[in-house]
Amino acid sequence: METQTLKVGIIGAGANTCDRHIPGLLAQDNVTVVTVANRSRESGQRIADRFGIPHVAVHWREVVSHPEVNAVVIGTWPYLHCAATVSALNAGRHVMCEARMAMDAAEARQMLQASCLHPELVAQIVPSPMTLGVDKTMQRLLKTGIVGDPLVVDIQVGGAWLDLDGPLHWRHDMDRSGFNIMSMGIWYEALMRWVGVATSVAAMGRVYITRRTDPETGREHAVRVPEHVDILGQLACGAQLHMQISAVTGMAGRPRAAIYGSHGTLVFENGKLLAGTRDAESLQPVSVPAHEKGSWRVEEEFVNAVRGQEQITHTDFATGVKYMEFTEAVTRSMQSGRTVPLPL
Repeated sequence: METQTLKVGIIGAGANTCDRHIPGLLAQDNVTVVTVANRSRESGQRIADRFGIPHVAVHWREVVSHPEVNAVVIGTWPYLHCAATVSALNAGRHVMCEARMAMDAAEARQMLQASCLHPELVAQIVPSPMTLGVDKTMQRLLKTGIVGDPLVVDIQVGGAWLDLDGPLHWRHDMDRSGFNIMSMGIWYEALMRWVGVATSVAAMGRVYITRRTDPETGREHAVRVPEHVDILGQLACGAQLHMQISAVTGMAGRPRAAIYGSHGTLVFENGKLLAGTRDAESLQPVSVPAHEKGSWRVEEEFVNAVRGQEQITHTDFATGVKYMEFTEAVTRSMQSGRTVPLPL
């Protein structure tokens, strides 16, 4: 495969696929996109015209079965991730699947099982992107003990006003998004890179606008995915977690993640790291060395992995299962009013 042209089929060509995945793939040597399936034949044709893709499929299964396709990129809403991934792997295609791995933990485990049955194939989940630039530095600082023992991890994501009369978005619709809640899963993925997994969660969430109009059908649709969620958890590293993900906290400021320890504090905010220790008067900026600075290279990593030049690190299916178990545990806790242990 290293010297052969990698021929890619696209299932679902939304904004991230068109802005990042297709251009990122075409920027690699000897990679071409040979077919695309979108929500309609007409929208698929528009994507094909934009990127010079020679074939438009009417149904996503045509992409999987296309005789020239070596690899499949799945850019749909979560509702199709499991079926398309398992079908593609069983057909001998490498898979890159958009973030929010699946609808729930059972689907995620089904995807992982399919990938384990085909170890010769690359299986990648598009990673949580916000902290890629600082992750290695954060990991090094934690390893060298700048905070001492982690005691509390606090993640606050919000700053938006409640959308009072906006239309139904797929993220509002549990039938399309499953148990995924706003950006909760991708922030938990970042947290796992730093301090590891949670061992239990307790959560409360609210839907404030309970019905929204589907712009495609003109019909009102019940909203079941929370617009605000507060999560308390215990982490395997011994720290306690507080995570607030919200679409209603107007003027709350930029997303912020902090790790408070026995000897120091680390903060990620606005793409930068800050640190302070017991004897410091305030948090100070942390310089990220050039050799530690990460970046978006999802498509490059995928192509290199297919060609046997590197291993998938951002993000493998086993990691995806962990954040989908966390995601489902949050919903189970909201529904039951109980603390839910992890792993499920």
